[in-house]
This record gives sequence, structure tokens and C-alpha cells, in this order.
Amino acid sequence: MIVTDGERYLRQAPVIGEDGQKRLSEALVVIAGAGGLGSPVAMYLTAAGIGCLRIIDRDVVDRTNLNRQVIHWERDIGRSKTVSAEEKLIAMNPAIRIDSHHLSIDAENAADLVRGADIIVDATDNFTVRYALNRAACDQKIPLVHGALRGFDGQVTTIIPGKTACLRCIFPKPPPEEATPVFGTTAGIIGTIQANEVAKYLTGAGPLLENRLMLWNGLSTTLYEIPLTRDAACRDCGEAGRI
Repeated sequence: MIVTDGERYLRQAPVIGEDGQKRLSEALVVIAGAGGLGSPVAMYLTAAGIGCLRIIDRDVVDRTNLNRQVIHWERDIGRSKTVSAEEKLIAMNPAIRIDSHHLSIDAENAADLVRGADIIVDATDNFTVRYALNRAACDQKIPLVHGALRGFDGQVTTIIPGKTACLRCIFPKPPPEEATPVFGTTAGIIGTIQANEVAKYLTGAGPLLENRLMLWNGLSTTLYEIPLTRDAACRDCGEAGRI
């Protein structure tokens, strides 16, 4: 569905133009995770007039989520995160569509879950899921915006299959699993940057975080970057690795 509500989008129309707004309204964005990162990503893309959000999460809302997962409220404890998120997003902008899936993402279903998407957002918190999304994105040539958090720190990069380093190029081996501590504002900052990357990609508004890992230090309030290089032997995106 093409959204043409000129009044709702009046303040962003000069920024992205009518064509940009049309591209947003026709886009399908997959958001893997409806938690700390998924909350601001989904809320800002909904406010911007995205066409359809496919939101995937297996969890229910827990009280420990509420310091950072701002789409979920006290009344939602015990409810599916996808149901809770869909309710708030439709209330925010009834013109958008939500395609929610209350399930786990794995190597078996990732390809089907992202099929048809214009772009994927990695708003998850474990590398098993991230690697499954990364492989599906590489196979189907779908851009992937990665984000991650720890404490006051966060990171973002935008992966363009065939052009940039993929997630496995950057992280050939997963870090040790842990119950990651997160301060709520970090999720808001990183998630909003991810949403910004999605909007820029869909509208062509500006250069992306391609082959750059943006690192945020919330304690010192500084941003810096690490340049990235694609690995020709990568088992997910490199020709030698795949052979």
C-alpha cells in the first residue's frame, strides 16, 4: 500500500522527497527481535510511514525487559513480544502493516522469514541467530543492518551482500555467550541509528555504514569507526569459502 498522507509526513517530505516517501511506503522491512534494539527501530520506522514491518521474536515480555524495551509496558508482562509490539505500532500509525511471527529464527527457517524483504534489521542478542540471518541475507542479496549492545557501548554496520564485509567476515567466531548488561539509553541510540540506516537505504538519502563498524561509547559520548574488509574465503559471502 502506498501511503500519501501529506499532513502526517509534512516535516520529513523536504528531507526525503515525495519519491522517498513513496519508497518507504512500499517497503518490507524485516526486524529480527522486538526487544531493546527492535523497539526503537520499529517505532521510528512506523512513524516514518514504512509500508510493512515483519517482526520476529520468540519471547514473552519479562519485567527485566522494561528498562530498555520501550515498546513494552508493565501491562504487557507475560504477553508475546510480537503481539505487544504490533498493538503499539498499529496505534501509532494505522496505515502501516505488521506481519508478526512468534517463533525462533534458525538456520532452517531464516531464508523463508526474510524472503521478499527490502532490508533486514539484526536486532537480536545472540550470534547463532545473527549468523543464520547473515547467511540468508548473503544468499538472497538482501542488505542487513547489524546492531549490538553492551552496557553503555554499542555498534552498527550496514552489510550489502556482494559489496561489503558480511557479519561472518567481521566476526568469524562468536564471542562467549553471556547475559549482556545494557543501559536503556544505549538501546535507544543504537536502534535509532539502525532505523536511520534503513531509511537512508530505502530512500537513497545518504551514504551508509558500508565497510565501517561504527562504535558508540556512551560514557565518553564519542563515536569512532573501524574500517572493514571483505574476506574472500568467508564461508557465508566469499566465493572461495562457499566452494
